[in-house]
Amino acid sequence: MSFTDEEIAYLRSQPLARLATLSGDGQPDVVPVAFEFDGAHFWIGGAGEQVLRTRKFRNIGPGEAKVALVVDDMVSFEPFVARGVRVYGVADGPVEWAGLVGPGVYSRITPTVSWSWNLSGEPVGDTWYESRRTEHQPRSTP
Repeated sequence: MSFTDEEIAYLRSQPLARLATLSGDGQPDVVPVAFEFDGAHFWIGGAGEQVLRTRKFRNIGPGEAKVALVVDDMVSFEPFVARGVRVYGVADGPVEWAGLVGPGVYSRITPTVSWSWNLSGEPVGDTWYESRRTEHQPRSTP
């Protein structure tokens, strides 16, 4: 399966995500990142070789390719309206690519599992939002 049209529209409407990686000594790290979503993969990175020295790129390497990415927003606090997409995936790269912030060094994240909730932006009710879980099959970039 893949992302729904509603999930794709939401992902393309959001400018930031939080990326979780794991260092070689087991230390989790979460960092806000600009991202680009091409309908199948997420791209993170930026211009210049200095991106290779960032913790996120140092953590994405042989044996440590699993990552998590969260894209969410708070539409309103009163009434309470939250929505988002959480992704587990595998990162590869670095590769030279011309992304949203221009040409540079990027990592491509291939989703393996995702969860989305309340993309229609409804206020929370008596129970918390139900999530939609999707298992993703690898496919190439369009």
